[in-house]
Amino acid sequence: MSTIDKTTHGEEKLPRTAKQSGESRRPAAASAVRGPAGWLTRFRTRRAFASARARSACHAPAPVSQGSLRKPPAGPGPEPFSATLYTMLSCDICGETVTSEPDMKAHLLIVHMENEVICPFCKLSGVNYDEMCFHIETAHFEQNELERTFERINTIQYGTSDNAKDNTLQCRMEVDSSIHSACASTHLKISAQCLPKDGTLKQRAFNSENLTESRKLLKSKEKHRDLSKIKGSVYQTVYLPNYPFCGKTEDCSQDMETHVRTKHTNLLDTPLGDCDQPLYDCPICGLICTNYHILQEHVDLHLEESSFGQDMDRVQCSRDLELAHQLQQEEDRKRRSEESRREMEEFRKLQQQYGLDNSGGYKQQQLRNMEREVNRGRMHPSEFHRRKADLMESLAVGIDDGKTKTSGIIEALYRYYQNAATDVRHVWLSTVVDHFQSSFGDKGWGCGYRNFQMLLSSLLQDGAYDDCLKGMSVPCIPRIQSMIEDAWKEGFDPQGASQLNHKLQGTKAWIGACEVYTLLTSLRVKCHIIDFHKPTGPLGTHPRLFEWILNYYSSERDGSPKVVCTSKPPIYLQHQGHSRTIVGIEERKNRTLCLLIFDPGCPSQEMQKLLKQDVEASSLKQLRKFVGNLKHKQYQIVAVEGVLTPEEKVARRQASQVFTAEKIP
Repeated sequence: MSTIDKTTHGEEKLPRTAKQSGESRRPAAASAVRGPAGWLTRFRTRRAFASARARSACHAPAPVSQGSLRKPPAGPGPEPFSATLYTMLSCDICGETVTSEPDMKAHLLIVHMENEVICPFCKLSGVNYDEMCFHIETAHFEQNELERTFERINTIQYGTSDNAKDNTLQCRMEVDSSIHSACASTHLKISAQCLPKDGTLKQRAFNSENLTESRKLLKSKEKHRDLSKIKGSVYQTVYLPNYPFCGKTEDCSQDMETHVRTKHTNLLDTPLGDCDQPLYDCPICGLICTNYHILQEHVDLHLEESSFGQDMDRVQCSRDLELAHQLQQEEDRKRRSEESRREMEEFRKLQQQYGLDNSGGYKQQQLRNMEREVNRGRMHPSEFHRRKADLMESLAVGIDDGKTKTSGIIEALYRYYQNAATDVRHVWLSTVVDHFQSSFGDKGWGCGYRNFQMLLSSLLQDGAYDDCLKGMSVPCIPRIQSMIEDAWKEGFDPQGASQLNHKLQGTKAWIGACEVYTLLTSLRVKCHIIDFHKPTGPLGTHPRLFEWILNYYSSERDGSPKVVCTSKPPIYLQHQGHSRTIVGIEERKNRTLCLLIFDPGCPSQEMQKLLKQDVEASSLKQLRKFVGNLKHKQYQIVAVEGVLTPEEKVARRQASQVFTAEKIP
């Protein structure tokens, strides 16, 4: 649609000569009313007609240009143009101006209403304006949106200037608007002729059509050059047309046409109707190009974009791999740190459990526990000082004070089995042995030392061992630790010494079967270790252990008396976390076996109950251990067999470099 001449407040506008005579002619925009680009113009006709009728009915004054043109004074030369100012009405659709309301109504009826309403997309006719609008909005929504998009683009590219701009810019904008109107009116016509099946426009054909329309408009402008000169006398400005392609301005249209022919010849070479030239389809996006070199450049852009995308993908992939590697390293570091911390915590607990945490030894623990008893009111201060004095004396001489010893239990058991225990068929007892209970100084870690004291108490009462144990007494725990360290210094069990840092005195380190064997061997006591390393019965029991002990104590079961006091010393029994002393074995009438065990954890008060004349069967409950009571995974025993010669002692010392034991099974 052509641009309507607009008048700002305080400016004068000259009417066109043809319009003064009342002629009604169809403008350039109306000539394209049949094309798809002008359907919006035709369908808005009724609205404009109704607006004009409303103004007539209400006697509203039409837009009036203020001011008048005066005839200049006479002078030499031709008489200049003069005009009287009229009240002009402008058509809202095509920009046509008339002098009266009847002329405007006639113009609207003849130019815009007599044409039949036809759908610009499917040629539908025979309906009124509202029905046609509804038809276009529903049946041709996509085409309608395309038209609106073109209008928005044209408005952005060719928008008019503000009223505040000067007259020169306004005149230049009129030419731009006229060129745009011509291009818009033929835009869809070009699309219908040269648009391929996929809807892609031929850009050069479009530019050529725009240039053709621009030439027509420029020629029409040249016809009104004299009128523009007259306007110049009013506006005091000169019209300077600009080029539709590069925006350059010239003083006249002939110069502009010469510039276009010389500088923009490539846009004019392609004729509008030449659709038979070879077309080249882009293999990537389907764009149709008219030149092979343009297609090659277009495809190169695709390839560069793809290569750039692949490079970015590789870079991103490399970054992701690097990030994943960093996260994995961080996770591994945290895991190793957590494992190290957990191992250190477990090692610290083991050190504390086995008395290697440098928290003091027997003496320090004895004094701390006695002080605690005094603070709790369980021990009188005088008793504390008396026991402390006895402790210092015992440590000085290296002999146990005997305050936790209970003697005579083997004799009491012999009397009990002789007079009672009707359910027992046979019983074998070891030699005389004293029971030693753990005290304040070794509670929780001294069971190995107490069991060695029990075993040594039996050997000291057996004359067969006087040669190797002559002049000895039952040592206290710190003295036993010192004796084991001396055996290590002689060369016994270097691996065990290394594990315990070659030091036991002043610590609460545990000892087991290996340390007891090392100490007895250093004293020339002949013994050996038997390892029951796995269960040999159902439910994790060790019946082979019971059978071995029975064979150790008894030589002949048939025909022997009910109670037998053997010459065999007690047996050191070790399992995980604790150790005890075996002093005998029962064989019941149902052929089941039961061990008789001294436990250093059993209080002396309980053991002294066995010394009574009338021993109750319940008192032996703490001594009896049946097959089902020993269910630890592994058991080790140290059995004494006699005395070693000095040569045998040296051989045993050499053999202890790699510690070995007899395994059953």
